[in-house]
Amino acid sequence: MGSSEWSHRSDSFWSNDNVAETGCLSIIVLGASGDLAKKKTFPALFHLYCQGFLPPNEVHIFGYARTKISDDELRNRIRGYLLGERSSSPSEDVSEFLKLVKYVSGSYDSAEGFQLLDKEIAMHEISKSSQEVSCRRLFYLALPPSVYPSVCRMIRKYCMNKSDLGGWTRVVVEKPFGKDLDSAELLSSQIGELFDEPQIYRIDHYLGKELVQNLLVLRFANRFFLPLWNRDNIDNVQIVFREDFGTEGRGGYFDEYGIIRDIIQNHLLQVFCLVAMEKPVSLKPEHIRDEKVKVLQSVLPIKDEEVVLGQYEGYRDDPTVPDQSNTPTFATVILRIHNERWEGVPFILKAGKALNSRKAEIRVQFKDVPGDIFKCEKQGRNEFVIRLQPSEAMYMKLTVKQPGLEMSTVQSELDLSYKQRYQGVMIPEAYERLILDTIRCDQQHFVRRDELKAAWEIFTPLLHRIDNGEMKPTPYQQGSRGPTEADELSAKAGYVQTHGYIWALPPYRNLL
Repeated sequence: MGSSEWSHRSDSFWSNDNVAETGCLSIIVLGASGDLAKKKTFPALFHLYCQGFLPPNEVHIFGYARTKISDDELRNRIRGYLLGERSSSPSEDVSEFLKLVKYVSGSYDSAEGFQLLDKEIAMHEISKSSQEVSCRRLFYLALPPSVYPSVCRMIRKYCMNKSDLGGWTRVVVEKPFGKDLDSAELLSSQIGELFDEPQIYRIDHYLGKELVQNLLVLRFANRFFLPLWNRDNIDNVQIVFREDFGTEGRGGYFDEYGIIRDIIQNHLLQVFCLVAMEKPVSLKPEHIRDEKVKVLQSVLPIKDEEVVLGQYEGYRDDPTVPDQSNTPTFATVILRIHNERWEGVPFILKAGKALNSRKAEIRVQFKDVPGDIFKCEKQGRNEFVIRLQPSEAMYMKLTVKQPGLEMSTVQSELDLSYKQRYQGVMIPEAYERLILDTIRCDQQHFVRRDELKAAWEIFTPLLHRIDNGEMKPTPYQQGSRGPTEADELSAKAGYVQTHGYIWALPPYRNLL
């Protein structure tokens, strides 16, 4: 990548209104030899680099882990994960990017390891700075939560930014952030004693997805949604996550958490907040997060009769899973909000593994048309569907006249499929966007401490009943829709399934 190109790219980035300062930037990936770092963190950094957001004259990347390997060994480990269709000149870009990566080996509770890390970071800060500038340090904890407290203590004691000219130190922590309310609060307290809340970025990658980030724009920038988005017009809302594969070697890890802790309490609940929250005063991160907390605090206690649990047949065949495991691999949970906008509207959160399809979507189903003169209720209700993955799209299901001489009706759609409408536009990965947000000091898409607490308050009583064996999962076949009781619960809550209509991704075509 030529120097003139870098100059153009980096100038446009660092002049962004969200960026208040320049200077050397050190990004430290802790747990650098693990799967999350290799598959998500380093590729996200690489794509930011390729787009000019990590100028090589200012940025250096450090990997830290217990594994004793050299710089080149780490580079070779991550090299294969960086190549792909998103790089216009893969070999050149990869080689230049990997020159920025250095590795330091040490334990997660050892002063010696973190003192060495600090020394390496300081050497980079000196080498990158031809004049005195502020220095910034971003620590990404691609680690299990059990080591967060010790790692944060080591960072606080040995690796904080020491520049007299300002700068910052920020810490990114991954989910799962606790297993229930008490453990989450303990973890929050331990980290909160070391860092201020503006320094802590609790990452939930669903908040970085393109269609999730579009929710506030859709709701509050389009006039026709404003009068419709309430209990007078909406009958029910489904937020669905489906995978067509099982735990695939992660059975032991997954069995500690289950589908509610792994998916529903965080990913789907974050989407729920954006669908249900009130309009914030502004787009400032704290105003948005205030409204998310308010809607979480308005959720009524979950009723056992509005929960269906499932476990796919063959789950316990995994040698790392206990023979008598009670861990659900599927769950449908109905949340109800006690406020003026949503009273009486069920929010159906559904997630499962080893199902018949892979997708994540939001499905807003509207009430029946009163006084239906066309007698078309059997064809299905109006629905607004936001498909988060795969094949990002949003479409409105509506009833239209069937073409021809007869006055008959049929369901069709108004469709915005991203791959068709935005051909040639590369949708960024969630981790790219969120890492960039941490550099820009934008916490809008990160979970605040009181928000985390409110989320655990909703689900902890239910989780404890499951952990204690008071609620049992129903077996279901791999490749099915999940337990039939889940569809029955959705129907009882008011969801009307459409028969005979299937949305299909439109074929690519030249729109010019």
